[in-house]
Amino acid sequence: MKFGTKVIHAGIEPDASTGAIMTPIFQTSTYAQEAPGIHKGYEYARTQNPTRSVLEINLAALENAQHAICFSSGLAAMDAILRLLNPGDEIIATNDLYGGSYRQIVRVHGRYGIESRFVPMQDLAALEAAIGPKTKLLWIETPTNPMLNIIDIAAVCTVAKKHGVLTCVDNTFASPYLQTPIDLGADIVTHSATKYLGGHSDVVHGAVILNDDGLAQQLRFLQNAVGAIPGPQDCFLILRGIKTLHLRVERACQNAEKIAAFLQKHPKVRNVYYPGFVSHPGHDIAKKQMRHFGAMVSFDLHTDTLDYATHVLSNTKLFTLAESLGGVESLIGHPATMTHASIPAEERRKVGLSDSLIRLSVGIEDVDDLLEDLAQALDRLP
Repeated sequence: MKFGTKVIHAGIEPDASTGAIMTPIFQTSTYAQEAPGIHKGYEYARTQNPTRSVLEINLAALENAQHAICFSSGLAAMDAILRLLNPGDEIIATNDLYGGSYRQIVRVHGRYGIESRFVPMQDLAALEAAIGPKTKLLWIETPTNPMLNIIDIAAVCTVAKKHGVLTCVDNTFASPYLQTPIDLGADIVTHSATKYLGGHSDVVHGAVILNDDGLAQQLRFLQNAVGAIPGPQDCFLILRGIKTLHLRVERACQNAEKIAAFLQKHPKVRNVYYPGFVSHPGHDIAKKQMRHFGAMVSFDLHTDTLDYATHVLSNTKLFTLAESLGGVESLIGHPATMTHASIPAEERRKVGLSDSLIRLSVGIEDVDDLLEDLAQALDRLP
């Protein structure tokens, strides 16, 4: 089954009791049992919910995997993965990554004895040198947030397997439409389904997807035991969003390509970070492992000050200044004070995240209107 068919049909059947085409929202907290332990596969809604079950089957199919486990947010999904580790274990993460991921690794799980290091995973030699006897998990983002570096998933997974280390790819920026990391050797894939999978900025959700039966059993135990589950309405909204995932992401990628080209030529823009440029150091890898180059574009201004960035951020009319990404509408954000504020300034600077860096989540509007909006905002700069 090809991707455009999977998003509509994988795991989805008309409701047996009514024939409803759309998966019903099973808004219940518990289920009747015929006798103790005798039931129809559902006992308590923290443990199982039919709407969630359908979504999990669908998500696994999109990533070409056997298992998907849903959570209340992307960070709740990440928390469950990190709970697979024990005190004294080490996680090595991409040195350019979402601020919330950094915060959870360092400030949450670091308190419980999980050690961490942050390495530029584009440099395979540096990565291999960093792996030691305590290393149990590699945390990969590609494209990275917000610098849009590209990591060779297959190459990193080869290194990890050589050392007996698990790999997890945060596939939020790409979505399974653009890349499927399990096909490239990853052990685990995670998503903030809030973003491209949901696609309409109206739900918070997370997912973990994998093949290993044992790891899946541990994660389902944590899903139930810790209880960071999504509600049935949330699962319904993600299922709804997935049906147009390929159409939305394709259009957004087309728009992003044109916007990146426009920004690259603008005299008030110093650098544009977009893996679709042939000059991008990860371009060839992105071309190999992705269907398209994504709909995220970052750029910094010719004057590296917060005031300059604020001037642009405050003057767009169609690009909404907001957290998040991956919706049908275009968003503009300032990583240093928004999504990445939890990362110390000196660490941000090491990866090139300047005070003037602006991140765009390009939506599906008419691209001419988006270009005009960016042009008028940039032209207001001194």
